[in-house]
Amino acid sequence: MRYPIPAEARRRVEETIRRSRFIATLAHAPDEAAAKAFIAEVKDEFPDATHNCWAFAAGPPGSTARVGLSDDGEPHGTAGRPMLQTLLHSGVGEAAVVVTRWFGGTKLGTGGLVRAYTSLTVLALDGLATRDKVETVSYEVLIPYSAVSGFKRLLPEHEAEVLTEAFEADAAFTIRLPQEGAERFLKTLRDLTGGECFVDFAD
Repeated sequence: MRYPIPAEARRRVEETIRRSRFIATLAHAPDEAAAKAFIAEVKDEFPDATHNCWAFAAGPPGSTARVGLSDDGEPHGTAGRPMLQTLLHSGVGEAAVVVTRWFGGTKLGTGGLVRAYTSLTVLALDGLATRDKVETVSYEVLIPYSAVSGFKRLLPEHEAEVLTEAFEADAAFTIRLPQEGAERFLKTLRDLTGGECFVDFAD
């Protein structure tokens, strides 16, 4: 599996809506622990804020397996949920966002709050630098010496990298490559060696 994740350590945007000041801070959240640590860090940074509402989706884009949200005192469903829905539909995985608000004296109403927290999350995602996360798999490979040159020519095409190599009775390699292309690589390797290869998962 391959999907975009935030490449920036932190992304921060600010907007004033009807005299309330909003700051959205977005970060990479590879797991729930990282998301919660980030949320705590932002809360510590802005202890004087009226609200520090947050949401995270610590998995592939659209996955709800590892998610969390909080309205942090705003009316139920007006902050955390729209923020989470925005993250889930963004096409970006492993992201957490905290929207910090200082109340400016003018109530926004439930609809206005939903729009405000949604728009700040969208603003944080807009123009976000991303990089691809690639799920990888590692194999131990034994091949005849006659196949080594052809084997090494295969590696770039399949985005495979050699982690270790040893030359004894056979040529032995530990390789890592994207999981999504592993089956195609192994078939190509079997064709290259005429079936004279041994492949097992690396520890």
